[in-house]
Amino acid sequence: MKTKTFRCLLAAAAMFACGAAGAQATGTVSGWQQDFRIASCNLVSQGKNPYFVLEPGYQLVLEGGDTKLQITVLDETKSVAGTTTRVVEEREWKKGELYEVSRNYFAMCEQTKDVFYFGEDVEFYKKGKVIKHDGSWHAGVNGNKAGLIMAGTPKPKMKYYQEIAPGVAMDRAEIVSLDETCKTPAGTFSGCMKVKESSALEPLVSEYKYHAPGIGLVRDEDLRLIRYGFVKNK
Repeated sequence: MKTKTFRCLLAAAAMFACGAAGAQATGTVSGWQQDFRIASCNLVSQGKNPYFVLEPGYQLVLEGGDTKLQITVLDETKSVAGTTTRVVEEREWKKGELYEVSRNYFAMCEQTKDVFYFGEDVEFYKKGKVIKHDGSWHAGVNGNKAGLIMAGTPKPKMKYYQEIAPGVAMDRAEIVSLDETCKTPAGTFSGCMKVKESSALEPLVSEYKYHAPGIGLVRDEDLRLIRYGFVKNK
């Protein structure tokens, strides 16, 4: 599962009252929403909602054990399925060696601040060389569709797909709570959102992530936030 971690329109308010995720909660599979009526949104390539910053130059760095994860919102866009998306780069190191680089493609619903995930290009490394591209997918290809990475107005018990690429990536999320306290090397944050993530491809495997208001991801299993803010030349 990725560390990535958003939902559309005036009718959304009524839908949220029923525990819906984003735009219009019309399509569910075994309780997991996968139809977000993204066409109803005015999609933009930058912005922010309470738990997700999609602004060029914003960066999060997390560490834990022998792993380091760096997430950077690039000053770069990419057209995916006819939508101009923002490129967010994730770099992961294990034992000091580059392990994975992914370029993730997001767009935000201007009306609701839901952030949708349009796919990713993935490179896995071994001794400095790319060895595979497992997990890569694009919305609009082979029946793949954009998923919801972070709701603009999240509520406990929301359940939704983050990635909809059958046979490749079917990550999904369930919001557990919105009142967690997270202690990290970068500070202690209150009002954190706790999310349980799993995959329809591996239903018995799950993990927990925590997102702080105004900051974003602060904890991913053993990884803890050590630094955040805007950086230059990104």
